[in-house]
Amino acid sequence: GILYIGSAWDAHLHRFDANHPERGVEDLGKIDPDGAIFPTGLTESPDGAIWIGTCNGARLIKFDPVTGAFTRFGPMDDVDQYLYPLAGDDGSLAALVKVVRPHLVLIDPATGKHREAGPAIVDTTDKTQFLKLVKGIDRRIYLDSSKGKFRIDGLNLTPVDEIPPLLAGIPVAGRHFDQAPLAMPGGWTAHFTDDNDVGAGAPRHVLLANTNPLTASRLLTLDWVGGGSNLHAFDVGPGGDLYGSSYMPNHLWRATGDSPAEVPLGGAQEGPRSISTPRPIPDRSSRPALALHDLGKHTFAMGEAYSLATLNGKVYLGSYPEARLSVYDPRQPLHFGTGVNDNPRDLGRLDAIGYRPNALIAVGRSAAGSAKEGDTLWMGSAPDYGLVGGTLARYNPATGDKKSFRAIVPDLSPASLLYLPGLKQILVGFSIEAGTGAKPARLNGAFALWDPVKEAVVWSGDLGLDNLADVSALAPAPHGLVYALLGRGDHVVSQGAPAITPRLVLIDPAQRKVIASAWLPKDFGPVSWHGLFALRPGPGGIVYGATACCIFRIKPGTCEVERVWQEAKPPNREGTVWLTAADPNAIDVVGPIVGREFYFATGWRLRVLTLPE
Repeated sequence: GILYIGSAWDAHLHRFDANHPERGVEDLGKIDPDGAIFPTGLTESPDGAIWIGTCNGARLIKFDPVTGAFTRFGPMDDVDQYLYPLAGDDGSLAALVKVVRPHLVLIDPATGKHREAGPAIVDTTDKTQFLKLVKGIDRRIYLDSSKGKFRIDGLNLTPVDEIPPLLAGIPVAGRHFDQAPLAMPGGWTAHFTDDNDVGAGAPRHVLLANTNPLTASRLLTLDWVGGGSNLHAFDVGPGGDLYGSSYMPNHLWRATGDSPAEVPLGGAQEGPRSISTPRPIPDRSSRPALALHDLGKHTFAMGEAYSLATLNGKVYLGSYPEARLSVYDPRQPLHFGTGVNDNPRDLGRLDAIGYRPNALIAVGRSAAGSAKEGDTLWMGSAPDYGLVGGTLARYNPATGDKKSFRAIVPDLSPASLLYLPGLKQILVGFSIEAGTGAKPARLNGAFALWDPVKEAVVWSGDLGLDNLADVSALAPAPHGLVYALLGRGDHVVSQGAPAITPRLVLIDPAQRKVIASAWLPKDFGPVSWHGLFALRPGPGGIVYGATACCIFRIKPGTCEVERVWQEAKPPNREGTVWLTAADPNAIDVVGPIVGREFYFATGWRLRVLTLPE
């Protein structure tokens, strides 16, 4: 009756004892102080010990429930970051290592010594290759693979013809939906009836069924009240409304100045702020209060949207995982699906590599050329787990035609895109971001100019900038110049890259040179978790920017900055965590500027700052 829970991003182990509910959820401490950011799997050995795998570091940890002590055995691999352990009742202990080169390690539970055994996946893009670490009804553990089946006998593998049926209630290592449910005392099993969001939803109905067909089932309705879903990428869409995504589950929302007519998402909008009155202003008579409307599921990628663009009165969103593209037409009724008449409509993947769609822009037909038969969308993505080198992909909404280009600058992923009308080219800003579980192959980002008609790189380089961090945001400036914000968010720092102070640069893409450059003041703090979209054109032609702690404005034609608003201090914390956990006034997501109002999000709160005259 004891439930063990691992938490992210602080990587703590927790315990809930159903026999002592008065104790609540106990915090048993940090799983591993040497870089783990969350546990990847828990398994129990016959002696009652709890074995834990982690990311980062693919570390193995043993927790003794009797003494409360952790024994830390360190990394089980020198390269990979994810570890999924599974224990057999015969005393065997093994773990899958993922995701760069998935393979099996056999472990001596007494010492933590380990060795690789069995086949490995040498090409993660080849989906015919697979490894599954499972526990059978004989309570032994097995490796099922595309190269054969094996029983794990201590530190050895024994080939077998068949693997027994899986033991109920014990998940396949690294997966959580391949096993039958475990019946509770009295023969009861529990099933959520309304969790259709791949575990990322908000289920409220539990069906209790009994193994005895003469015992009637029961339906329980849960009355829990959640704190609201975090907001993710958002921008101005059709009709001037704000459109955006929530974070697990990935729902599409719209913010309007009307009274709520639909079910609220759970986010909360704060009143306007100004420099002189940084607290929310109670009197909102100057404009209608925003109402957030939950438009429901818009994609099968139930993580969150990373980017969105408006084209021909429709909102297009790129979502994690799989960098799936979806579209919503506010003129049509709601009916999610994949058909031509569904709205929103999941349009699928643009390629098999992209996974985190950092940037999405629309390029009009006059720019794309008649050969492209109309307007196009361009998406820049970081790659799938374990891979290095992202994609730049093109989609034509009129024809459905799509094409993708891998690693147009070697080892890098597009992080920001900006169409340059004068050059009729796309300026691409690159990040060192690798697929989750892999480490960056280099420490310097890059710029590139891309011809959307010839579909080719015109130029790429670093413009002579040393310590060039991720080009996380781009914004147009007068006379064909462009501002770029260079920084490295926790998402990339957690992959092993060193933290770096954000820097602002003003570049001339036509001349391919830097006009001005300046490091931001250290007390502005780092860029946000990803640092995306953190430069925004504002009123009077002034460009504004944001770090995770501060909103600033830029003196036109220079890289001189002035603090506009800051209530959060730069985080001084152990490890890398979602910044909201460090300060309730951190800036997690940077939104658009509408008129004189600069929108951003902290956790589940949609916030707005009234910019000074």
